[in-house]
Amino acid sequence: MQDVQKNNPQSEDPREIHSGTCKTVIPSCDQGNCSTCPDQPSCSSPQILSVAELMDAFNGVSKMSIAHEIVVNQDFHMEQIDFSPDSLESKIKETMQNAFWDHLREQLSATPPDYSYVLQLLKEIKEILLSLLLPRQNRLKNQIEEVMDMELLKQEADHGALDVSHLSTYLLSMMTMLCAPIRDEEIQKLENISDPVQLLREIFHVLGLMKMDMVNFTIQSIRPHLQEHSIQYERAKFQELLQKMPNFLDHTTKWLTQAAAEVMTPPSNYDLPDQISSSPADGTMKESCIISPSIVLNQAYMNLLQWDPNNEEFPETVMMDKTRLQEIQCQLNRLTVLASVLLVANSYCGTKLMNSPQFVHKLKQIIRVLLEENQSKLEEALLTISDQVLQEIQQAFVDLNLPALSKESITSLSGQIHSVAKEDNCVRSIIDQRIRLFLKCCLLRGLQPSLRDLPGGITPIEEELAEIGQKFSALIHHNQQVFGPYYANILKKILLTSQEAEASVDST
Repeated sequence: MQDVQKNNPQSEDPREIHSGTCKTVIPSCDQGNCSTCPDQPSCSSPQILSVAELMDAFNGVSKMSIAHEIVVNQDFHMEQIDFSPDSLESKIKETMQNAFWDHLREQLSATPPDYSYVLQLLKEIKEILLSLLLPRQNRLKNQIEEVMDMELLKQEADHGALDVSHLSTYLLSMMTMLCAPIRDEEIQKLENISDPVQLLREIFHVLGLMKMDMVNFTIQSIRPHLQEHSIQYERAKFQELLQKMPNFLDHTTKWLTQAAAEVMTPPSNYDLPDQISSSPADGTMKESCIISPSIVLNQAYMNLLQWDPNNEEFPETVMMDKTRLQEIQCQLNRLTVLASVLLVANSYCGTKLMNSPQFVHKLKQIIRVLLEENQSKLEEALLTISDQVLQEIQQAFVDLNLPALSKESITSLSGQIHSVAKEDNCVRSIIDQRIRLFLKCCLLRGLQPSLRDLPGGITPIEEELAEIGQKFSALIHHNQQVFGPYYANILKKILLTSQEAEASVDST
């Protein structure tokens, strides 16, 4: 047995609840009449599940996770696990396999030959071949059933007339017909193997690869169907899980509550940038103090990109994308440092160099490689980066017949690059804020409008931001479509409670 590893949100008529100068927009949602609203358990008291119920819940989560992965990850595929040659797993696997094939050789070398292991192997090979057929390939199916009739083969074995070489030849011809083009060369090599046991072993190995090819072909085939129905499927599976575990939205509720608190209590100098305040998706928050669920939800999504890895209370509704979000978070951290170094270098290079796409691209490549090589040691990476950046700048000045940097400038530039390692560095803080502003604009307005209004200082990383913005927006858009009804119910309670509290304070 082979080892393997494994669009627009619906618009709703809002109800508006007024209180003083602020009004909270609550999406209209009637639990009794709205089919899009999931049934959420009214009680969140702990529930004890049996082992069978836990296993059933686990299987539901596994199916939902695989379907979600296929839909959101275009590169998702299955592949065999390759253990390290020196690992214990690899040694155990090799020992067990050698024992099987050595025993098979002994059986075939006996007088008379013992075909019990061969029959077992042929039965499994037959099942693999049948699993590789498409539904319409009935002729091939009948042929395999006829040639590899296990009852007939057992009778031949009992009479010592089983022709293993003839069967192996037939298997190779059938594999040639069924394999993907990438396996043609491997199957051709098998034709040169004369040892029957070694040939069977290699046939079994290549069939394992062909099984994996078929699995990945099936994934590609069903992806369009899953994309069409994934929202309903994931929501239904999540609802089944929620019925078994009523507490399964507790972390999500806490996550949204925190985001609502941030939105409703902005700093005293709070002032939304024009890109956001003018967005039709967000309203004019500055002027009318509207707190809508969309604002809170977008803030919650942005908070995921600053999630403390030590905080285990990750929202349940985005748990399947936790790894992807962490990857985006790491990419953003590297991009922040990259853009910060470029901005510092810009003040010493002048516009002539920094307006050269070739020079900027070369600097970006150097910085990116050094950051990836020293991901856990930013200060050490920046020491090397400062040396390389200085070297490139000085060489460019020589090529352009420009005066070299003074010693003071070299010392200052090097020191400013080193200081980017500090999280409170002013340049780094500005770049970080602008990158996150861009991503928030992507959620509110879309990628292309956000790229047109890209804040200053991050234009050199426009290509990288476009890639991350597209990935992040697609991820969030799918999440909103699947879990939007749950968010609406939770935010309705949070914002209504907050509005009632404000009304109570105003009345006193």
